[in-house]
Amino acid sequence: MADDLRKVVCIEDELEMIELVKLILDRNKFSVTGAVGGQEGLDRISEIKPDLVLLDLMMPEMDGWEVYQKMKASEEMRDIPVIVVTAKAQSIDRVLGLHIARVDDYITKPFGPQELLDSVERVIQTKSQEASG
Repeated sequence: MADDLRKVVCIEDELEMIELVKLILDRNKFSVTGAVGGQEGLDRISEIKPDLVLLDLMMPEMDGWEVYQKMKASEEMRDIPVIVVTAKAQSIDRVLGLHIARVDDYITKPFGPQELLDSVERVIQTKSQEASG
């Protein structure tokens, strides 16, 4: 893998959604690693130390909210930006709760390729400006 690729971990319980994210981001200088479910996601984040995490909220066993809390409690993961991916039908309370928890952005499903790409690039750019400033 080339060093100029920015690394993204996509934590999602639907393989089709991981494939879609890979398809959109791989052609835009991102290296996407999929993780099915929360625990696998946390393992991948530890291994890869990505530039960004795309996190589905609605997952069995460990939901995205729990993954987010574990990331924020971890010294090595707390500064990794997170974009939450949520179904439109999801209750607004969850989304507001996540805003209070200060996720970096959120996208509602179904989303367009450009919407995903814009959000990912904006969040990574903001984080790199904060780091260098």
